[in-house]
Amino acid sequence: MCGIVGYLGFREAYPIVINGLQRLEYRGYDSAGIVLTSNKNANLFKTKGKVSDLKKIAQKGNVEGNLGLGHTRWATHGIPNKENAHPQVSNSGNLVIVHNGIIENYVAIKKELLKRGYTFSSDTDTEVLVNLIEEVKKQNNCKLGNAVQMALTSVVGAYAIAILDTTNPTEIIVARLGSPIAIGIGENNKEFFLASDASPFIEYTKDAIYLDDEELAIIKLDRDIRVRKINDDSFVEPNIQELKLNLEQIEKDGFDHFMLKEIHEQPNAISDTFRGRLLADQGIIRMGSVDNNITKFLNANRIVIVACGTSWHAGLVAEYLFEDIARIPVEVEYASEFRYRNPIINKNDIVIAISQSGETADTLAAVKLAKSKGAFVYGICNVVGSSIARETDSGSYTHAGPEIGVASTKAFTTQITVLTLMALKLGHLKGEISNSKFHSCLQEMKLIPSKVEKLLGINAEVEKIAAIYKDAPNCLYLGRGYNFPVALEGALKLKEISYIHAEGYPAAEMKHGPIALIDEFMPVVVIATKKGHYDKVVSNIQEIKSRNGKIIAIVTKGDTIVKDIADHVIEIPETEEAFTPLLTTIPLQLLSYHIAVMRGCNVDQPRNLAKSVTVE
Repeated sequence: MCGIVGYLGFREAYPIVINGLQRLEYRGYDSAGIVLTSNKNANLFKTKGKVSDLKKIAQKGNVEGNLGLGHTRWATHGIPNKENAHPQVSNSGNLVIVHNGIIENYVAIKKELLKRGYTFSSDTDTEVLVNLIEEVKKQNNCKLGNAVQMALTSVVGAYAIAILDTTNPTEIIVARLGSPIAIGIGENNKEFFLASDASPFIEYTKDAIYLDDEELAIIKLDRDIRVRKINDDSFVEPNIQELKLNLEQIEKDGFDHFMLKEIHEQPNAISDTFRGRLLADQGIIRMGSVDNNITKFLNANRIVIVACGTSWHAGLVAEYLFEDIARIPVEVEYASEFRYRNPIINKNDIVIAISQSGETADTLAAVKLAKSKGAFVYGICNVVGSSIARETDSGSYTHAGPEIGVASTKAFTTQITVLTLMALKLGHLKGEISNSKFHSCLQEMKLIPSKVEKLLGINAEVEKIAAIYKDAPNCLYLGRGYNFPVALEGALKLKEISYIHAEGYPAAEMKHGPIALIDEFMPVVVIATKKGHYDKVVSNIQEIKSRNGKIIAIVTKGDTIVKDIADHVIEIPETEEAFTPLLTTIPLQLLSYHIAVMRGCNVDQPRNLAKSVTVE
């Protein structure tokens, strides 16, 4: 959840590390810190709050040095304050560490270290870890890399760590288990960068190494990075990848917030996800990862989808897609529950793991569990080279581009895009949809980006509705069929960024409890598109109206029936029922965004949340 940045080279480390931390604040923003070393002198700055607060403090001190580590925190152990902020320092003051993850057995380790005379000034598991490394180094009279390796064999949990010794400011040790870490390589090994993802160093190098689980890297100037397995000390040949990210993608480009920018990027993001896959004029869906494993897909007994949060909602849409179009049974599981309930998985099952970051801890653990049971595991994620991309048997990238806003927007629509292409391809190959229907669906899918573009023109209209309901304490979202998951996603967005309590339900379930909440103060968002149980949803709207509920309806353009009943109507272009989630979600994203802005909430960095959930 936290963000790590580091630099070792010939430049001043401070601007690189501090700017990198600002790019990683989506990963956590409770507190922040930085350490800079030069000629064996170390300067440490830490504070509760955001990186901007850290910047004000650091600039009052000495920020010189060619070696630096920085950290922006999402609190796990210990409240957000200066003492619990990273970097954490060993008792001797020599070892300094930054850490993303959780050390589960830190209590037992801490008790042993206390017996040996160590003291602790924070409540963090990270301070325990850095002192464990110091103790191992002292007891074995060994180099820092060896000490880190030996200490980590005693650790239970997840981590990405970077550690330095202030008495030897030419080296950084990096290790990873469960939490991501990337190492950027400068020309001729004259400088090195490290970060939780590549965005902090993209303007300096395109060459990067992504450590795998249980790997440790020793970074020294003027030599190749050395990577070893933590458990058996075996040598690992580093796999240097060329980064596809560019700097322009991670800037706001004139928008007030990353979230608004990313909402408006969806037409291009969906097109990029289509590119090379949807060949509508030729009547072809080309997906090499599916084509190369087509027998497994066509003979699958069922598909099990594992995901968390917004990705879970995309999985629910996929359940309708695969069962309706391809007639393949689907189960959608929360990854956090799947991994702990001893699921029944067979060799003829396909498990699809969905994650924006490709680093979601519970989803990654579910992938490993499914593989251990012999299932074919297919990954859908956005980040090239991410852990889920490497762990799965095959998969597809969404090509959404960087998503910086904590609340997912274009990740959701591009995940649905990939899943829709898969369902259409499999349904056609299985003979569940005719050639003519298949071709008409491809032509309609081709039009979706332009329809999303047109739909974004309702922004001012949605803003007016947001102004009316910005102070509502609660909100209900209703949908049926393909749009029931969209109702869940709309409610999640409102909760995440505006802190208004909201719940999503299947519209027919309203009578089984939620209707008790409806009165003149309760706004109810109803997705009532022309295709898909329209008459039933109209009946639900009538039930809300008779109880004086305030109705915000998402309808198909030209609708007259709902328009006469609802308090507010937002129209979407007409499309195939299976494709409506790609359109109905847009006004819900805009509604949440504008309500959050009007309430003075931090849209891109909502409280208590982080973008990439790399701990349980």
